[in-house]
Amino acid sequence: MVIISTSENSDSKSDKSIRKPKEKTEKSETLKPETTLLDKQFEPSLRPQNLNEYIGQARLKELLRVCIGAAKKREDITSIGHFLLYGSPGLGKTTAAVILSRELGTEAKIFSAPALAQPKDIIGVLLSLNPGDVLFIDEIHRLNKITEELLYSAMEDYVLDLTVGKSLTARVTRLPVNRFVLVGATTRLGTLSSPLRDRFVHVYKMEFYSDNELVQIIKNSSRILKYEITEDAALEIAKRSRGTPRIANRLSRLVRDYSQHENISLTKKEDTIAALELFKVDPNGLEESDKQLLRTIIESYDGGPVGIEALAATLGEERQTIEDCYEPYLLQVGFLARTTRGRVATEACYKYMGFERKRSDSDQMKINI
Repeated sequence: MVIISTSENSDSKSDKSIRKPKEKTEKSETLKPETTLLDKQFEPSLRPQNLNEYIGQARLKELLRVCIGAAKKREDITSIGHFLLYGSPGLGKTTAAVILSRELGTEAKIFSAPALAQPKDIIGVLLSLNPGDVLFIDEIHRLNKITEELLYSAMEDYVLDLTVGKSLTARVTRLPVNRFVLVGATTRLGTLSSPLRDRFVHVYKMEFYSDNELVQIIKNSSRILKYEITEDAALEIAKRSRGTPRIANRLSRLVRDYSQHENISLTKKEDTIAALELFKVDPNGLEESDKQLLRTIIESYDGGPVGIEALAATLGEERQTIEDCYEPYLLQVGFLARTTRGRVATEACYKYMGFERKRSDSDQMKINI
């Protein structure tokens, strides 16, 4: 769990002269620790802190500005509605939730869906929310059925329908919870159940970033990471970032490390190319694992089609890893195609990887005809 807050709970009825129990003191310090010298030695977060610093996702920023502004004019920030953000990993879904809470002046409590495996988990979370808090659930499509159904009444009526007792003495009790804003994030919108999806007021698809937007992000990150980089060098990183800020920041850190190791005060384009080639990131953003997948399809399966299970077994990877991590970008750049019979390497893939496609007997027959 991640709690973002600058306020501390206080008990007006307690006597300050009376020392609190040790367990409560430790718990309070764990949730909201003071900044120490050791904390200052770590690199600051690269996440933007407000809407003005948030680069890219123009439609989402405009949506947030309108909804937040209207809610503040109504003096009811909880009426803003729930948000569902979907799209590829690393495009800023968590960042958007944190910024939303900061703009509303409330806390953001961040959880991953697998961490809410038991009904008691989501019940405890909902009861701990303060009015206006932002509850962010990542990979929300992975919630189990019971946990998901508990969210229905909480999202609509801000109550929890709980069954108390057993057998003939069982009865349903409605337990009120504070009004909150739910932000759900998913990479698989189609697997989300209709009852849950329909309860979100705002459904938004996260878009890939342009090279110019990524250049701005990289230059901002370089200032935070305290190294200088030229415009051309930032553009070189952006071109290899797959349109994803998370990857851009990761590559920016690698280039920073290379520059500091080589005692380079101003990182130029040639320094960036040398660094990324050292870390095996090619000009199209493909890494060695991506190329290994393409080579396997071409060399072991004659370019395909090959089933995903056979491909996963050959590579020694999980099916979900291939579908979620490798395939989306390879499909986007046109190196891979999905067919009813399996995955197929495209002509562009053969050309890029330096292979010559072998013509089958059927292809030769078509040519002769």
